[in-house]
Amino acid sequence: MTTLAAPPAPTGTASALRRLYFVRFGFAIAWALVMFTMAKEITPVAAVLLVVYPLFDVAAAVVDANASRETRSPVLLYVNMAVSLIAAVGVGIAAATSGIPDVLRVWGAWAIVSGLVQLIVAVPRRKMGGQWAMILSGGISVLAGGSFVASAGADNPTLASAIGYAVPGGIFFLISALRLGRTAKEA
Repeated sequence: MTTLAAPPAPTGTASALRRLYFVRFGFAIAWALVMFTMAKEITPVAAVLLVVYPLFDVAAAVVDANASRETRSPVLLYVNMAVSLIAAVGVGIAAATSGIPDVLRVWGAWAIVSGLVQLIVAVPRRKMGGQWAMILSGGISVLAGGSFVASAGADNPTLASAIGYAVPGGIFFLISALRLGRTAKEA
């Protein structure tokens, strides 16, 4: 009986994702620190930053898709690019015309869909290493998105929970990057 050996971990992909995850960690933390000063109202600067976050996710998904062609996850990453681009437009419109409740609704819907994509992409990558953090992050994103939508109906909603969402996400990217370092070194 012939058995098929598992393919080796795609170390080129692991190295590229490691770099990307470090950048995503830094961006998420810096973005959250700046946004926390603007959690109670949408200023023009806050509106721009709210749009920049999902646009950064689009750029990160492009880098990820290019780096991970051999893992067969680019199709889902293209979905994430489209969803994040739509979210950026939706957040921009909500910030300019409707206010915090609608921003939270759009942000929450985006967190749910992008979290599902992150979860589904990370599961087959788990052999690469560092993906349990991405699996957890995706699942938490889905739950957090639901809470953002629910909090939109509260009295005097703020952006604090949506902003705080970036911090654990960034930490999960850091953990994953550190774990991927083992995979890259084993090559």
